[in-house]
Amino acid sequence: MTEVAFHFNAPDKVAYACRLLRKALGSGARMVVLGSDETLGLLDRSLWSMAPHEFLAHCRGDAPAFVLAASPVVLSSSPQGMPHQQVLVNLGDEIPSGFGTYERLIEVVGRDDADDRQRARTRWKHYADRGYAITRHDLALRS
Repeated sequence: MTEVAFHFNAPDKVAYACRLLRKALGSGARMVVLGSDETLGLLDRSLWSMAPHEFLAHCRGDAPAFVLAASPVVLSSSPQGMPHQQVLVNLGDEIPSGFGTYERLIEVVGRDDADDRQRARTRWKHYADRGYAITRHDLALRS
């Protein structure tokens, strides 16, 4: 069964995603990151602007198949049809279709957006109602 984790109170979801991806890649994980086109565009630019020694190879979900297969991080509006099914990071508002095919799902929730928090509660309830054990990481406790 997919492991589900919520990372709450991210002051900046895109900046937090950069740190999360860097850490996960350090452990060898392969990830798909979901979000709106706007959010994925911000994340793409942020990943390109990291220090050279921190660069994270990544591509967009509409890249050619050989690029998708080689990239450890794929930025996509849909988790379906991706070449790897290890970690799914959701920066979006919706419950990702096909999330159950991934080993892990990480939901990133902002600190200051009430609508984002409410949508996260709806997703939490969806997963809990289906028997997924949920791990909670309150990022406000880390600062």
